[in-house]
Amino acid sequence: MKHYNIVIIGGGPGGYEVAARAAVAGSSVALFEKDYLGGTCLNRGCIPTKCMCAAAARILDIGSAGEFGIGVSEVKADYGQAKRRADGIVADLRADISASLAGVEVINAEASLKGGGVVEAAGTEYSADTILIASGSRPAQLRCAGAEYAIDSDMLLASESLPAGPVAIVGGGVIGLEFASVLNAFGVDVTVFEYCKEVLPGVDAELAKRLRTSLSRRGVGFVLGAAVEEIGADRTVSYSTRKGKDTFAAGTVLAAVGRRPVLPQGLDAAGVRLDGRGFIAVDPATMATSAPGIYAAGDVNGLCMLAHAASAQAKVALGFSQSLSVVPAVVFTEPELATVGLTVEAARELYPQAMARKVPYAANGKALAEGHGSGLLKLVCDGDSGRILGCHVVGSHAADLVAEAAVVIAAGMTCGDLARVVHAHPSLSELLLAAL
Repeated sequence: MKHYNIVIIGGGPGGYEVAARAAVAGSSVALFEKDYLGGTCLNRGCIPTKCMCAAAARILDIGSAGEFGIGVSEVKADYGQAKRRADGIVADLRADISASLAGVEVINAEASLKGGGVVEAAGTEYSADTILIASGSRPAQLRCAGAEYAIDSDMLLASESLPAGPVAIVGGGVIGLEFASVLNAFGVDVTVFEYCKEVLPGVDAELAKRLRTSLSRRGVGFVLGAAVEEIGADRTVSYSTRKGKDTFAAGTVLAAVGRRPVLPQGLDAAGVRLDGRGFIAVDPATMATSAPGIYAAGDVNGLCMLAHAASAQAKVALGFSQSLSVVPAVVFTEPELATVGLTVEAARELYPQAMARKVPYAANGKALAEGHGSGLLKLVCDGDSGRILGCHVVGSHAADLVAEAAVVIAAGMTCGDLARVVHAHPSLSELLLAAL
C-alpha cells in the first residue's frame, strides 16, 4: 500500500490547483481523476461555455457595426468552427494543468473510500494522512414526465452543430441564461422557462430584470412563474403558470435546472455524512467532513458552486492562507452580470442604514464611446460607517468592475477610502467613483 501525505479525489479546480501547491510545499500528493484533468469547469463548463460566449459577443458586435460607420453586408456564423476553437483551447489548458502537476502522482482511475484513511482505485489501495474530496458535480435532471427527451449542458457542449429550434430552456439561472445568450446570437429561436417570478433567483432583482429585458430586446423569450409538467416525445413542453396551462412546441429542450454532486463510493464506510440536499456536509470554516482527516471542497459540498470558490475552499481545507468571505460571481451573457458582497436587502438585516447608490452606464464616457450605455452599477454601502458592502453590475465588463469591488470589500474600505484612489479617465472604473 502506497502512503501519501495528501490524497485528492478529483482533478478539477478544487483538486489540481491545491495539489500542485501542496507538492511544491513539500507534501507527497496523489491525485485521482477518472476523466480528464480540469474537471467540469475546463472540459464541460466554464471554459468551453465562455469560448462560445466570446463567439456570440463577436457576432453581436459585428451586427452593430453600422452604428460606428462600418458597413457589413452579411454575417456568417459557423458554430462548428467556434466549437472547434473551444476544443483547441480546452486541450491547450489541459496540457498546462498536466505540466503544473509534475510533482504530483496523477492516477487516471476512479477512487473510492475504504475508511481508515484509505482509498482504492483499480484494485490498488492507497493511504493518506489527509483526504480531500473534490469530485465536482453533474447536470441535474428535470423532475417531470418525459425528462428523458431533454438534453443537458454536457450534451449541448459536446455537439458541433446548433440544436434544432425552437429551443426551450428550462431554468433561468446562470447556465440557462448563458446558453440562451449564445444560441440567440447564433440565430436560434430561444425561450426560457423559469419557475420563479424572476430569472437568476438570489441575484439583485433589479439587475436580474435589466438583464432579462436586454435579452428580450435581442429576441429571447421568457415565461416566468412556469412549472414545466411534461415533455412530449415530439419535444412539446407542457407547463402551467398563474394564467393556466399551456404548451410550447420546441425542437430541442435544454434542462438547465442546476447541478448535483458527484459522490465517490464508500462515503458510508468512511463515516462521511451528507446534508439534507445530498451534498457532503462540511464545516464551512474548515471544509472538514464528519470523518476525521477527510475534507470536501467545491461543488461536492454545495456551499458555492463556482470554480474559483472550489479552489479557495481546497486551500482552506489543506491549511493554506485563504479568505472565503468575499467571492464574486459572474453571468457571462451579453451583457454581463456580475455581483459580489451583499444586496441592499440583505445588507439592511445587518446594517439598518445600508443604502444602494446607482450609476447608469449612460453617465460614463467610455461606455458611451464603446456603444455600451445601457448598463447599471449598484454600490451598496453602510450609511453610518460608509463601509462598502456590495457591488452589483449589469453591463459591459461587469466582471472587471466587480473584481475591483471585491478587493475593496475584502479590505474593509469605505466610500471615502475609495474616493481617494485615482482612476483612469476615460474608463468604466469611473462608474465606481461616480457611485460614491
